[in-house]
Parts: sequence; structure tokens; C-alpha cells
Amino acid sequence: MSQLDEETPLLRPEEQVKIKTPLPWRQLSIILFLQLTEPVTAQAIAPFAPQLIRDIGVTHGDESRVAYFVGIMYSVFYVAQALTTLQWNRLSDHVGRKPVILTGLFGISISMFLFGLSKTFGGLILSRVLCGALNGNGGVIKSMMIDITDSSNMAQAYGFLPIPWMTGNTLGPLIGGSLSHPADRFPRLFGQSTFLKTYPYFLACAGPALFTAFTWLVTYMLLQETVPTTTSLWSLIRNKCRTLVHTKPPQPDTSNSDMVQDSSDDSKPLPLRALMTPRVLIATLNYGTLALLDIALRSLIPVFYATPVNMGGLGLDPLRIGNILAVFGIANGLIQVFFFARLHDRFGTKVVYTCGVASSVPTIIAFPAINMLSRTYGIGAAVWFAVGLQLTMSIALNMCYACAAMYIAAASPNRASMGATNGLAHTVAACVRIIGPASAMSMFSFSVRDPYYAWAVYYFMMMLGLLAIGVSFLLPRQMWTRS
Repeated sequence: MSQLDEETPLLRPEEQVKIKTPLPWRQLSIILFLQLTEPVTAQAIAPFAPQLIRDIGVTHGDESRVAYFVGIMYSVFYVAQALTTLQWNRLSDHVGRKPVILTGLFGISISMFLFGLSKTFGGLILSRVLCGALNGNGGVIKSMMIDITDSSNMAQAYGFLPIPWMTGNTLGPLIGGSLSHPADRFPRLFGQSTFLKTYPYFLACAGPALFTAFTWLVTYMLLQETVPTTTSLWSLIRNKCRTLVHTKPPQPDTSNSDMVQDSSDDSKPLPLRALMTPRVLIATLNYGTLALLDIALRSLIPVFYATPVNMGGLGLDPLRIGNILAVFGIANGLIQVFFFARLHDRFGTKVVYTCGVASSVPTIIAFPAINMLSRTYGIGAAVWFAVGLQLTMSIALNMCYACAAMYIAAASPNRASMGATNGLAHTVAACVRIIGPASAMSMFSFSVRDPYYAWAVYYFMMMLGLLAIGVSFLLPRQMWTRS
């Protein structure tokens, strides 16, 4: 195979004309609909999370510890996910994507109901652990998208990924911000409800939970399996038990596993050791640093908005925070839908990715600038302009996820191991997401308690941004190809 030295954009249009494959719109539409559940359920709790922590009394009135407990609440989800997501994704290579997705949707729905009924910090932790342990859908859905596409239309398919995230990031904060404390917010409808007064966040959680249950029905009835050869779970367990009793047959040499095996092995999932190639490790490392930076930033934003101005934040209420995040979700999705594919075709995957992680630097600098404006001029036009500018700059960071997914897909040794490869990447991402919210919130609490170290959290965030930028230079300018 000859190695091309020309710039990728000069060649890609000609190749696409020759081998362009139409997108399977029915399957793609269902997959995009499934993707809605993750942002809706995750973002629904963001507007009221700081107030919820205050209400349950775990901080004992210490405002500086709110961010710390919010960070723990977010992190335990990723602890559970880190322990299970690789196995869910590897299981999807054997039993199929659909059963694993159905299990994940069930877990999300039940955990959201439990979250709304929790009156103690332990109850919140339990519901988030359940959600993380049963939900490996992120990597499985990406694997399913790869299953229904090829090299000619994969980028086009990933161009539609912002649509569910835009919708979910818009609906989630609106639901969470609008339906929290419904007895106080809508006294004519819910003012007489003792249940909603006792559980003021149940309605905000029940909405996403019911939506996820509806998504489960759509998946069960309409989604088609994409793994060509599946094994029943019972047969898989029985075979595993046999391998523990009988001697394993000799395994083929996988020392040169950076190259895809011959066609006879291409239909079989590879063992985990065979996935540890330089390509997979580089793609996974970039996905991990991106996830760490993004989750720390997304955790910091609503807490910064909710913290009083004199303590370094903006002092906004949950409804206004929800509205801000909803508007951001709309703008984020629209910009990505209309501009991501064009930017990708014009500059290539690596340039878009590197510029995206680099955009985190001015986004982080905007935090103290916004607080200084609010102290000087109050919450007025200057502050709202700065908030809008900060969120607009952060949109470039979200574009990095599609680029990272393309690198992971290209790095997989074969298509039959796509689930395991995505699972490995999502396991690393889940591990760093354990650290991200807790560390960012702990640093924010430290900054709030001691004015002398008021900027410590922003120095910490800047370190994460520079780390992601540095790791991005390991990615090749031209996408990997299988031989």
C-alpha cells in the first residue's frame, strides 16, 4: 500500500464521489433518538444540583462545601461506569448491541426515579451508582453507528451527532430548572400536593425517567441488531465456564496486532490484549484527556453560576441557570450541525480537534473576568455578553468528541472488536470523569474559602487544558487506515 503525502482535503472529495454509500436513515434516526436519553438525564439535574445539596443539609450551612458534594455526586456515576462499561461494550460484540442498550435504558429510567425520591446524600449516591453501573450505552451506540456506516459516509453520519445532544442539552436544563419545586413555582397546579412538597425534585427527575422508558419501547420495537453473528448470554456464560475447566487451545500470535488480521479473523472479536496497539492507546489517551477537561468544565459552569457574587460566582437561581444552559444547548447543536462537517472537510480531523481543545484556554480565563464584571457593574449587559462569549467559545470543545470517535473507529484492529475498542476508550473516559468533577469542585471550594487562592481553580483548569493540547499532537494528521 503506498503512503500518500498530499493534503487529505485535496483527495477526499474525489474518493467520496467514487465510493459514496447512502446513509441508512431509518436506523440512524433511531440511534440518534436513543442518544437523547444521555444528555436529557444528565443535564436535567444540573440546574438544581447545588440547591439540592443545600436542601438535604449535608453541608450544614457551609456554602463553601456545596461544590465539593456536587462533585462527589457526579463522580460516583463515573466510578460505577468505569467498573462496568468495558464489559458492557465487550458483551455487545458477542450478544449484540440491542440487548445491552435496552439494559442501559432500563437502568437510567429506574435511577432517575430514585434520584427524585432521595432525601439523603446516601440516596443520591446510590441512584447515581445504579445509573452508572447499568449504563454502558455511550460506547455501544457509537459502535452501532460504525456498524451501519463505512469509510465513505462515517464522517457524514457523525455530523448528525450534535442533533440529539443539542436537543437533550436544551430540554434537560429546561426540565430540571422549570420542574424543580413545582409546588412553589406552580401553586395553582401543585400547591396542594403534599408529595411534591416533600419531594420537590421528583417531577424534575420523573420527566426524563418517563422519556427514557418511552425510548426503551422504541428501541425494543424498531431498532435492528447490527452485529451479524450473535451468541446468547447463556451460551456465552457456558463457554466461559468451560474455558475455566478445560485447557485453552493455543492462541494465534497477536504481537503485530496494530495491523488488522486476515478476513477470517475480521468477523471475530479479538481478546483484550490484542487491542493494546499504539493506535488504540493514542486515540484512547486523547479521548481520556478530552473527557477530563470537558467534564471538569461542564461541572464548574453551573456551580459558578449558582455561587454568590461575593464568593466568586454569579449568584443565579436554578431557573435562570437552566435557561442559560438550554440556550447554550441550542446554539451548540446548530453550530455543529451546520459547520462541523464543513470545518472537518476543509481542515481535517486533527486540526479541528486541536483547535477545539485549545479553545478551552480563553473559556477558562472568562470565569474570573465574568465575576469581576459582575462585581463592578452588577448583573447587566456586560456580564451577559461575557457569559454568551464564554459559552460560544466552549462550543469548539464539543466538536472534539466527533473527531475523537473517528480516531477510535480508525484505530480498532477490526470491525468485530469495535465494541471492545469503544469500551476501552469509554472506560478510560469514565475513570478520568471520576477525577474531573470532584477535583474541579474541590479546587473551587478551596478557592471560595480562601480569597488569597481565589484563582487556584482556574490555574488547575488551565493545566487540564494544556495537557489535552499537548496530547493532541500525538494524533496523525491523516486518519489511520486498516491494512
